[in-house]
Amino acid sequence: MARIAGVDLPKTKRIVIGLTYIYGIGRSSAEKICADANVDVNKRVNELDEEEIKRIRTIIQNDYKVEGALKAEINMNIKRLMDINSVRGYRHHRGLPVRGQRTKTNARTRKGRKRLVGGKKKK
Repeated sequence: MARIAGVDLPKTKRIVIGLTYIYGIGRSSAEKICADANVDVNKRVNELDEEEIKRIRTIIQNDYKVEGALKAEINMNIKRLMDINSVRGYRHHRGLPVRGQRTKTNARTRKGRKRLVGGKKKK
């Protein structure tokens, strides 16, 4: 089992697909990593030998920000926006869509379930 950047890669998948299980690495990045490490993209994860895993691991450590470091940087960027009182920071803080989407209808993913504003029962 290959463990790269603190993530266990699935054994039966191709290495290009397996690398995408690491947060911060997508298909194009995975293909570039395999090309730089001279690893065949059609190889399965369980077919890799230790030398190939080591080359992939060093490339990821040197050239890419992944997993915890990437998540920390993203959270710091959002916190910075909130600290400088930007519109984007305000909308992050309020849990509203950040990129200009409409909120009169839709936006349920960001806003959550509808909360009914109660009307009193007539007597």
